[in-house]
Amino acid sequence: MLPILLKTLPFFALIGLGYLAGRTRFFGTEATAALTKFVFYFALSAMLFGFAANLSLGEIFNWTFVFAYLSASVVVYLLATGVALWRGVSVEEAAVEAQCAVIGNVGFLGVPMLVLLLGAAAAGPVLLVLAVDLIVFSSVITLVITARREGRMSLGIFRVLGLGLLKNPMIVSIVLGLAWGATGWAVPGPVNEFMTTLGAAATPGALFAIGASLAGRSAERVQVAAWLAGAKLVLHPAAVAVAALVIFPVERYAAGVMIAAAALPVAGNVYILAAHFGVAPQRVSTAILLSTAASVLTVTAVIALVNGGA
Repeated sequence: MLPILLKTLPFFALIGLGYLAGRTRFFGTEATAALTKFVFYFALSAMLFGFAANLSLGEIFNWTFVFAYLSASVVVYLLATGVALWRGVSVEEAAVEAQCAVIGNVGFLGVPMLVLLLGAAAAGPVLLVLAVDLIVFSSVITLVITARREGRMSLGIFRVLGLGLLKNPMIVSIVLGLAWGATGWAVPGPVNEFMTTLGAAATPGALFAIGASLAGRSAERVQVAAWLAGAKLVLHPAAVAVAALVIFPVERYAAGVMIAAAALPVAGNVYILAAHFGVAPQRVSTAILLSTAASVLTVTAVIALVNGGA
């Protein structure tokens, strides 16, 4: 495990550096927001386009893979929802807590880290996990909260969902990359160099932005947040491992990448959704903080197990 820890440590050190910069106010709230926007709309999009443009749809999409990841995630999602409702919270809060239990930081942390640690072939499985998270679970929380507040389902909700997906640069960059790859044309040299240079900023920029954003979070409702962090870091990858290795046997390497992706800490976009809907943002913030801190060890352990299994 020590060799893996030494490889993952630089990634978490970048998060720590961002946290220190944010905590000392050297990197303020506006600077963090600007850096996050740059990474989200430009650097990460360039990286995702580059990965997708060099893969065919057949290399990325696999029904068995989707069934394994989705079924395991749904089990954990329903478990977290049940625990929340048992505690007596509202349906909206339960939906947000369930989101914490299954949505990991695949975009900002998983894509750059897992591809570097597990090899370039990890790009396809990681992109598929990211697509399922963005398309399925981001839609579910929007449907649940909006329908609950309006008291009914309407066509307007689905229009909002569709526009949201079309405006998400990660989805757009993956789709455009696959479309380009389907043509069989090589990306022109100058364009490829431009995208490579821009995409290279995604890893340090994203990790630094994660740390800087964590600096502004305070710990509240620690017990609930600790349960959600544990569900994300332990229960989610465990359920995915059972589904991918036993119930829906997935090719061994792809299964390992899927399990590692499931072990990632709670994603920052869960907080964005919670803040947008005004539902338990502090609880989500604390879950992100705790899960990110603990993931230094848990993610390292999972990657070590995955590499050992491989």
